[in-house]
Amino acid sequence: MTGKENLQQPQKKRKKWKIVLISIIAILIIARLILPFVVLKFVNKTLAGIKGYYGHVEDVDIALIRGAYKINDLKLVKKDTLTNQQDSIPFFTTPEIDLSVEWKAIFKGRIVGEIEVEEPVLNFVQGKHKDENLKQDTTDFKEVIKKLMPLTINRFQINNGQIHFKDPYANPVIDVALKNIQVKAENLSNVNDSNKVLPSSINATGDVYGGNFKLNVKLNALEKQPTFDLNAGVNNVEMVNLNPFFKEYAKFEVEKGNFGLYIEFAAKSGAFKGYVKPLIKDLKVAKEGKFTQVVWQSLVQGVANLLENNKTDKVATKVPIKGRFDDPSTGLWTAISYILKNAFVFALQPSVDNSIDIGKVEAGTENKTFLQKIFGKKEKKEN
Repeated sequence: MTGKENLQQPQKKRKKWKIVLISIIAILIIARLILPFVVLKFVNKTLAGIKGYYGHVEDVDIALIRGAYKINDLKLVKKDTLTNQQDSIPFFTTPEIDLSVEWKAIFKGRIVGEIEVEEPVLNFVQGKHKDENLKQDTTDFKEVIKKLMPLTINRFQINNGQIHFKDPYANPVIDVALKNIQVKAENLSNVNDSNKVLPSSINATGDVYGGNFKLNVKLNALEKQPTFDLNAGVNNVEMVNLNPFFKEYAKFEVEKGNFGLYIEFAAKSGAFKGYVKPLIKDLKVAKEGKFTQVVWQSLVQGVANLLENNKTDKVATKVPIKGRFDDPSTGLWTAISYILKNAFVFALQPSVDNSIDIGKVEAGTENKTFLQKIFGKKEKKEN
């Protein structure tokens, strides 16, 4: 081989590598240009497969380097399965959903995903007939999420969301809303602290008619049976703002009043235990309308006055609830006993009691109240 040929050999190799490199870059550019259209078609096809709903996405953005894609302007509308007619109020909308690889988890040997949703709005709409319930709005979207995000989800976040209950057939029209919802769910696939009983967490806040909402949950998302420790509260809600709801569903209105609701629940091994504690302060029912309406309004105010704690001027009760997910039960007589006890003896504080945790979710006996002993059903003895 001559010296000239020796010089030409490296040049040919460099030229070959340039061609390969240029080809790879060209393929990536073409893929980058085509991929959004392919993903957009896939997303819309997936949404179209949801029974009883029409879903559509306007655009999809791809971020190859970040390992992510964004779904823009998603709209999900309920439709009649017989007439195929769509509702005028969308069930769910959001201007942006970001689905990506969670890079922090890769350094711990796990490939998982994260989802961030911007300004979502969820609407629960009451049907024309009052006996229609909202179960039709609880369609299982797990399979859809799995298709859109093939990775196991480890982190989930909602920014500035809204939840509405609407009744367009009421007069006036009802629109009860929880706004400015912020949600952060972390470690859902147990990337960190896998030895803990409850390694995952969900924290949420929101605004509701002058009051605020808080939710804190510790859980094990990988357990087959629900395993969690939850506490939540809504406080300082101005009841006057809910008058359209009261007028339609309770046939009275209020001139003033402040509302709060506090709950604690824990669950494991198929069993759950907790309580619900509603609290109303300074309630004054409006007395106007026909004679029968005034009688009803006076009755509502009279019951509130009867059950009002003299020391705090608050109507409150604490309803213990426990059971199993396959056979849940609510203690009616326990609820009545607590109402009377609070009205005439104790003053419940406007906060969660921190009296429920996962260690207390055990099947067993409990002390019965006086009303339970008299009116409660007798338990069957085991053979």
